[in-house]
Amino acid sequence: MRKIILLFIAAHLASICMAQVKVRYLLTENKIDPISIDVLNPRFSWQLNAGDKRNVMQTAYELRVSSIGKGKHEVWKTGKIMSDESMYITYKGEPLAAGQKYMWQVRIWDNTGKASAWSEPATWQMGMLTAADWKAKWITPGFKEDSVNRPSPLFRKGFSLTKKVKSATAYITSHGLYEAQINGHRVGDAYLTPGWTTYNKRLQYQAYDVTNLLQPGANAVGTTLGSGWYRGHIGFSNQQNYYGKDIALLFQLEVTYTDGTTATIISDESWKSSTGPVRFAEIYNGATIDDRMQQKNWSTASFDDKSWSGVTVKDYTKSTLVATVNEPVKKHETFKPVKIFKTPKGEEVIDFGQNLVGWVQIKVRGNAGDTIRLSHAEILDKPGNFYTENLRAARAQDIYILKGGGEEVFEPQFTWQGFRYIKVEGYKKDLNAADFTAISLYSDMKPAGTFSCSNEMINKLQHNIQWGQKGNFLDVPTDCPQRDERLGWTGDAQVFSRTATYNMNVHNFFTKWLKDVAADQYPSGSVPFVIPDVLGNNKNEAGGSTGWADVSTIIPWNMYVAYGDKQILENQYASMKAWVKYMQDKSKNDLWNTGNHFGDWLFYSVNDDTDGSSAITSKYLIAQCFYANSTQLMINTAKVLGKKDDEAYYTDLLAKIKKAFFNEYLTPNGLISSDTQTAYVLALQFDMLPENLRQQAAQRLANNIARYGNHLTTGFLGTPYLCNVLSRFGHEDVAYKLLLQDTYPSWLYPVKMGATTIWERWDGIRPDGTLETPTMNSYNHYAYGAIGDWMYRVIAGIDTKEAGPGYKQIVIKPTIGGNLNNVVADYETNYGKVSSHWKLDAGNLLLDVEIPANTTATVYIPGSSSSAVLESGKAINAVPGITAGDATDGYVAVNVGSGVYHFSIAKP
Repeated sequence: MRKIILLFIAAHLASICMAQVKVRYLLTENKIDPISIDVLNPRFSWQLNAGDKRNVMQTAYELRVSSIGKGKHEVWKTGKIMSDESMYITYKGEPLAAGQKYMWQVRIWDNTGKASAWSEPATWQMGMLTAADWKAKWITPGFKEDSVNRPSPLFRKGFSLTKKVKSATAYITSHGLYEAQINGHRVGDAYLTPGWTTYNKRLQYQAYDVTNLLQPGANAVGTTLGSGWYRGHIGFSNQQNYYGKDIALLFQLEVTYTDGTTATIISDESWKSSTGPVRFAEIYNGATIDDRMQQKNWSTASFDDKSWSGVTVKDYTKSTLVATVNEPVKKHETFKPVKIFKTPKGEEVIDFGQNLVGWVQIKVRGNAGDTIRLSHAEILDKPGNFYTENLRAARAQDIYILKGGGEEVFEPQFTWQGFRYIKVEGYKKDLNAADFTAISLYSDMKPAGTFSCSNEMINKLQHNIQWGQKGNFLDVPTDCPQRDERLGWTGDAQVFSRTATYNMNVHNFFTKWLKDVAADQYPSGSVPFVIPDVLGNNKNEAGGSTGWADVSTIIPWNMYVAYGDKQILENQYASMKAWVKYMQDKSKNDLWNTGNHFGDWLFYSVNDDTDGSSAITSKYLIAQCFYANSTQLMINTAKVLGKKDDEAYYTDLLAKIKKAFFNEYLTPNGLISSDTQTAYVLALQFDMLPENLRQQAAQRLANNIARYGNHLTTGFLGTPYLCNVLSRFGHEDVAYKLLLQDTYPSWLYPVKMGATTIWERWDGIRPDGTLETPTMNSYNHYAYGAIGDWMYRVIAGIDTKEAGPGYKQIVIKPTIGGNLNNVVADYETNYGKVSSHWKLDAGNLLLDVEIPANTTATVYIPGSSSSAVLESGKAINAVPGITAGDATDGYVAVNVGSGVYHFSIAKP
């Protein structure tokens, strides 16, 4: 009996333990166990794992933080804090030391009063906090450079470690790009480091845990440098040396021995320099790798570097150095050839089946001096030949020269290409698919959302949207990845930013880039066309275009809404204000009708406009709308940050802006002077019209779409809001017609034409197979992929309340239509997974919803009566924890807590 009782008690305790809420996914400054934080008061976040329990909320938490290593002690303990906050809890303990490692844990109390166990420990390491923390010296090659081809310099240093190593961190940055090795092994798995920032104001360094690469006794470190964005060809007009002519390295290795003593190895005058196999490397033009120039084992301790040159120490600044905020560029998916063929011209071409960004790795055997050329293209022309004219001046060609004597494996360095096809020249045997692998490169952002439905064309569109983002989110949000551009165009980034949050976690990605938006903003408040700004300077401003410069207000707000991080707004507030002030300064009587603007870029246009069918929208009308929108965002931001005086100021300004719009652009009957889709979309999206004229304007928009045969005519600025506006004003059916349209111009037309990414132009390939003008015709250009926002937020219905940003207060409001039978959408928020899965089954609607712990949600279920709604087969009013209101506007609003729910409503 005693044994039975003990077993019963053990089982009972186990069940309690199983039911207990657990704390997981601990983040420090939005990262898992980062090793280089230069924020003096980092922030902590975590998630709750409640299993299958419903309505779980955190009511309190406790944090404890300790230093690790010599002198280990507790540096902060909060005690029990009564709060449901689990995101961005700011450290308020002892001052943190550069290079020091810390550990933290958290436990929480749930809304039943139960305390969780302490979480598994998370760690972080502080980086360099001041310029004085850098003992390393900037070094440049000691040999005379080839100023034309600029072969990549090699740097090396041998050193000895006298004791057993406990831990070691390498801090590295460069003027140009770098790759490092220790004892013949690559340091880290990041590429194109240190990334692209406004180098003269902000230069990122990376930190690496290299403990396992070191050995007792003799060691060696080696680095290879490339010109990259710093001094390579970038921007237009074959411009180079934008940030400087030099190429330089800064390296510092901090070693801690098991006995607690330390050693520091730095870049200084004792290093050696030479060149190696990378004979040429430019972002636009590709790389030349000559294997005959390999210096075997050059980064190992046994290598003899007597013939190498010395280095030159330079007094370059360290005051601009900052820790890396965003995820580095890494290798991701790989692709094997889906087809190998000869074109009508006799070109040997490989098709990888996907337009991607990265490079091709090849395996080859041959004789010394044999040369292989790989050229890259996105498409074939109408006859089926290899097409590179749209790359403009970009050569986009990798050249490999064999050393002979066995199989050699090549891939380029310090460059990348956008391509689906490669042309192979110089290969002395039949092309073998096993010898070629395409490797995708993009910033290592965590996947966030998935969307699929019963329409395969829409699924392909979603695929294309995601691959457009992958290919162009390569450290900065580039407009295109293939031609002689690849710049951080601000307009493209802002229109796509909310969609971007659904596909991937872009919190850190945009946090970093927005710092450069502020850094490169002109003293006038104007924002450059591209960030980092390589098209203008303070004397020659290349910026101020409406819808582009509004990146300074739109993306910070979108990131706040998506992630609930007020610090983004605090960081960018001065920049946001400066942009609105610029528009004020350019306005007269609150009307902004000056300056040069891109307008509704690449809107629908016919070649011969004698019939007036091109959808031309006044650029100044657009400017006034975006002026109002940015001012509204200032009101929103001031309210969030508690800046009441600013909130009142911008509220007054907004009323004047809207009045000026009304007087200038509206007829007494509510007709907008530019009778275009974009004019109505922007006026409605930004609430430029009095409420009594809005439904009328929405009907005019719907009528306009019908006049064009249910086609859109919008460009970069109108397209992102088009379907959202239609849905908001009761024209969901028209929005679905636009989404499902598959003839030009439409989202599905490129899909029908075989696109695997989003095109720059609606008709990059015309219906007859001919191609749009090659001077501006990218086949990987994500801006029009902004429809993805509507697919997640309206079709699937996943959204967040602005009053509870970051999905603390969730909205699930699916929109049934478009002949879709089912939709499956999942999204990883800061709190955990949100799901909205709906399907029609014999006319009945089934809606499966998942809400993460420590959040609440309002689920809007299509229907006319709450009495018809069931949850897991029960009337919702009989289910504990669920409250339902009356049906309004065709939906029953149901308030729920966390958990998994299965709603159903019978066909009326």
